[in-house]
Amino acid sequence: MALIVHKYGGTSMGSTDRIREVARRVAKWSRAGHRMIVVPSAMSGETNRLLALAKELAPASSTPQTERERDMIAATGEQVSVGLLALALQAEGVPAVSYAGWQVPIRTDSAYTKARIESIDDTKVRADLDDGRVVIITGFQGIDAQGNITTLGRGGSDTSAVAVAAAMNADECLIFTDVDGVYTTDPRIVPEARRLHTVSFEEMLEMASLGSKVLQIRAVEFAGKYRVPLRVLSSFTPADIPIDEEACSGTLITFEEKLNMEQAVVSGIAFNRDEAKISLIGVPDRPGIAFQILGPVADANIDVDVIIQNISHEGKTDFSFTVHLNDYAKAMELLRSKVLPLTGAERMAGDDKICKVSIVGIGMRSHVGVASKMFRTLSEEGINIQMISTSEIKTSVVIDEKYMELAVRALHKAFDLEQGLI
Repeated sequence: MALIVHKYGGTSMGSTDRIREVARRVAKWSRAGHRMIVVPSAMSGETNRLLALAKELAPASSTPQTERERDMIAATGEQVSVGLLALALQAEGVPAVSYAGWQVPIRTDSAYTKARIESIDDTKVRADLDDGRVVIITGFQGIDAQGNITTLGRGGSDTSAVAVAAAMNADECLIFTDVDGVYTTDPRIVPEARRLHTVSFEEMLEMASLGSKVLQIRAVEFAGKYRVPLRVLSSFTPADIPIDEEACSGTLITFEEKLNMEQAVVSGIAFNRDEAKISLIGVPDRPGIAFQILGPVADANIDVDVIIQNISHEGKTDFSFTVHLNDYAKAMELLRSKVLPLTGAERMAGDDKICKVSIVGIGMRSHVGVASKMFRTLSEEGINIQMISTSEIKTSVVIDEKYMELAVRALHKAFDLEQGLI
């Protein structure tokens, strides 16, 4: 039978009753003859609790050593989950064994709190599968070359699950979460939002990068790169639902060539509140100035998103970019202390009350006027656009945060995304 990877989120593992439900679901798949690997997250709220304890003891410290200790602390949440799930499966009469990331091992680089997976040793896991055991592996974590525990960043359990599926050449990776698939937008913002039956890896990658919380972006990258069949579905359906029915539910993330030829022009509206804009005013317009600004930012492990450089006037220009809200204070201090003196910019300004709203769809490649329709819709609602970023299959705008929900609702209606299952 097939080799299947299941991933369960924090809400799915939120209590001992929920863990028993997960165990019953996994046992159902195992008894059907499938070889099973399970990657669970920490119990809901546990990682936040652990990191709050760390912050209480080291509120302002952010050095490689303190980040190492935060990873050591945060990694314990998943270790509890895998042990509890193994016990619950054993109580179901299913042989199961749990492993921490370092026991597999899952090798990563040494970028604490944001580590990237470099390799996975599948020897031990394959031996257990051959012996008929369900293997449960901690998500979110690994081990670096020096033997230090590392974590992959929030949402890293998705990445772990897909990476394990890729390394094991699994037949499918099922991401069980608290929603029943990927929607055209957040139903909490737009009640008329519809579930997508299928979505391409490219579209899902854009949605994840633009603020969709269903999947972590690196998980989608892994799945697309290694062609791992990926499905998002709900863990709150009854555990005894027939496997054939369950395996076809949710949203299938697949390749463009397998999609319906009549795929909608725009598949979804993504948004992200966790953005901040930084502008350097009066920057000398000379070769290499962008590198002088963004080089130190990259060296500080700060991701930059939308970038705009204005037309030069009298040898000066303005340079703006966005960063994640969590990196805003760090980026502002870095620019103030290092970049301003280096570049000779006149001054800098920051705005942490912005958001990014995006339209995504592979149909945008072959249809004209999509971006102009977006801009017209926002104009009719009196929403000013501060920045614009485009690719073949998405258009993003940065706007004032207070207009985010209005923008999402207006765009969802303008592109007819409430019209049935896509």
